[in-house]
Amino acid sequence: MSANARISAITARIVERSKPTRGLYLERLRNAASKSVSRSVLGCANLAHGFAVCSPAEKDALAGDRVPNLGIITSYNDMLSAHQPFETYPAIIREAAAEAGGIAQVAGAVPAMCDGVTQGQPGMELSLFSRDLIAMAAGVGLSHNMFDAALFLGVCDKIVPGLVIAALSFGHLPAIFVPAGPMTSGLPNDEKSRVRQLYAEGKVGRAELLEAESKSYHGPGTCTFYGTANSNQMLMEIMGFHMPGSSFINPGTPLREAFTREAAKRALAITAQGNEFTPAGEMIDERSVVNGVVGLHATGGSTNHTLHLVAMARAAGIQLTWQDIAELSEIVPLLARVYPNGLADVNHFHAAGGMGFLIKELLKHGMVHDDVRTVFGHGLQAYTIDPRLGDDGAIVREPAPEKSVDPKVLANIETPFQANGGLKMLRGNIGKAVIKISAVKPDRHVIEAPAVVFHSQQELQDAFKEGKLNKDFIAVVRFQGPKANGMPELHKLTPPLGVLQDRGFRVALLTDGRMSGASGKVPAAIHVTPEAVDGGPIARIKDGDIIRLDAIAGTLEVLVDAADMAERESAVADLSENEFGMGRDLFAPFRRAVGPSDRGASVLFH
Repeated sequence: MSANARISAITARIVERSKPTRGLYLERLRNAASKSVSRSVLGCANLAHGFAVCSPAEKDALAGDRVPNLGIITSYNDMLSAHQPFETYPAIIREAAAEAGGIAQVAGAVPAMCDGVTQGQPGMELSLFSRDLIAMAAGVGLSHNMFDAALFLGVCDKIVPGLVIAALSFGHLPAIFVPAGPMTSGLPNDEKSRVRQLYAEGKVGRAELLEAESKSYHGPGTCTFYGTANSNQMLMEIMGFHMPGSSFINPGTPLREAFTREAAKRALAITAQGNEFTPAGEMIDERSVVNGVVGLHATGGSTNHTLHLVAMARAAGIQLTWQDIAELSEIVPLLARVYPNGLADVNHFHAAGGMGFLIKELLKHGMVHDDVRTVFGHGLQAYTIDPRLGDDGAIVREPAPEKSVDPKVLANIETPFQANGGLKMLRGNIGKAVIKISAVKPDRHVIEAPAVVFHSQQELQDAFKEGKLNKDFIAVVRFQGPKANGMPELHKLTPPLGVLQDRGFRVALLTDGRMSGASGKVPAAIHVTPEAVDGGPIARIKDGDIIRLDAIAGTLEVLVDAADMAERESAVADLSENEFGMGRDLFAPFRRAVGPSDRGASVLFH
């Protein structure tokens, strides 16, 4: 089935808008492909350096161009749960490549930081910028021009978007993303959230809080709530970068290893030396990007991807806007309830039918484009499957179930959880912003209340502890944008605002910072642009100004006379504390060069 008329119209608009940049991108890509891997004409010293540690047989093979060589870009480290499983992947990939008549080398590694570790800490101010740094680091690894295809080992928040930017920058090469999967289910996410809120109220101590957190984040794999990391995995599958069915298989299982082996062998099959040459930059087009946005809305995915998808698309010359994302949100129904949008975790989502069922339902009503290229071949229909491990150790793909195994977690498209997606765009005299409403109760979709202005998370925390916030208000937390301090996530605000909402107060958050995929039950207008440090209207809001946040109408207004607002001086914040320590001084050039949030908050694409 082809995409429905409204999806097709938005896609056509993106195609038309992107013609100049997409055309230039494809021209450069095809030029690079014509000059691509040619190891046989590399200088002897160049080539000797490139295969110095290889076996004699591998050196003989790499001396010419007859044997394909896979470049592995890995985000492995053994501190972070999501990346630790990648330790064994290169050996598995090398073995699988050899079985298929190819070679594989680790081309390079990229940094992989965890927002969970740095949340509320100075290091969080490096987090968003790490995406572009990861793209650059991957580019360094692939710049040796020794490779016929690339395998990207990455999972979490900024790692996958950064790797996608790299894959598309080297779009003349085929690229397959190889996930590690989520950790097994631990303490239920709602119980973890309950303990966090009790801690914020002073009703439990640090020992009880640490016990709950440790039971929740307890082993190898991604965190099991539906934040940016797991939104990444959904995106890689629905956009065609994953092998079908591979996103949410737990680490350390035979099926997980089988997928890794399969990805290596498939990467060899789609190089220029075979009959199915699939360069990443040709494969990913406007339809693929729209499919990603649709998947994000259908699952109530991470608000971070209103930044990342824009930047990822620009790496392929595709001009995606927040307006496109907003209009798609009005069309696409919400089909998944995964924490914080429900009580289930991603393991329950996978067990209920997972990606195969989700894609099948979206195809049924023309919500996604089937006529796309993927690493598996042509057509998204091939992803409507349920993977199993066969008796011979190979992957068996059975049809996705016709009905959800758990309708409380994953809905049929005829009976969605709500008629539109989980993300909305807001516009008004404050600027543009993003809000995630899939976990916000309907009676909180419109909040009109006085502003209480803060210039840091800590200021709000202190006011809460001092009992100054027991009232209706909208917290304006500004000078948190990319130019100000790297646009950190502000999840330390969630427990106190949640407490106040539970006490019956009508509260909301307005910020030029981020809240990401863990944005929960409190309405939060985030990514406000222009940001305060650029003199955006948010810098002219005063305590007591009435603000109206309307997620139904899609508006964000400060109810102040326009002339009065225009005459006000913009507030100025002392940001000197954000310029040094924990590596922040090293990222000063990024803060100076970064573009606005609605263009991806990138130093690479403005």
